[in-house]
Amino acid sequence: MHKKFAIFGHPVEHSLSPLIHNSAFIELGVDAHYFKIDLKDGNRLKETFFNEKLSGANITVPHKEAAFQASDHLDEFAKKVGAVNTLVVKNGELYGYNTDAPGFLRSIAKFEDINSILILGAGGTTKSTSVILRDAGYNISILNRSEKRLESFKEQGFTCATFETFTPKKYDLIVNMTSAGLKENSLPAPIEILEPLLHDAQAAVDIIYGKETPFLQLAKKYNLPCSDGKDMLIAQAVLAFDYFTEHKFDLEKVESIMQNAIG
Repeated sequence: MHKKFAIFGHPVEHSLSPLIHNSAFIELGVDAHYFKIDLKDGNRLKETFFNEKLSGANITVPHKEAAFQASDHLDEFAKKVGAVNTLVVKNGELYGYNTDAPGFLRSIAKFEDINSILILGAGGTTKSTSVILRDAGYNISILNRSEKRLESFKEQGFTCATFETFTPKKYDLIVNMTSAGLKENSLPAPIEILEPLLHDAQAAVDIIYGKETPFLQLAKKYNLPCSDGKDMLIAQAVLAFDYFTEHKFDLEKVESIMQNAIG
């Protein structure tokens, strides 16, 4: 039976997910296809999923918390972090998973001697990655434009600040987890905050992929080792594909197909 999968987001036109998933479906002989759905209103996620007769979906910004709400069943990690980026339908019910965080953890393993990490932004991706990074032994701080989104992080014991309350200090890794730089050429925080941070850092990561964001351009002025979101994209996609195909395929083989698909 032919199956349909999609990625929900807004904006979503930049997404490479259809390319990498469709490449894996074709090469592994899976009767399925994967496409993009630009969804403005996250409250319509569940309705749209079933209207499109999907077997599964990935969720990108800004709908990861909406996907959490839409799930009938949550795996333990998704439950813990309050954000879902992978949905699979079983017997007419939605099962929600989070493959972002394990994907991100794998993607930063290449940077050596990283202990302290400053995350810019407090959205769904930060919700999941902050927990898994702390569990892995990293010292995590979160900087966000507004106070409201930081409340849940404070409750979990994270060090948090807004642009107004932030006092710069040395962090080994600076990570942009906002969508700043995705559509327009903006920075995730004021330049007077970012410059001293990048000057003292050992590496910088932006989870946006497919373009060199203003944040990464700034980091390169300080000769920092940098990476965009491509590594995380592949790592989380391999795990999502594993859920989509009910654990039938060798993950290293899937990873290699997806890597080749985006060169």
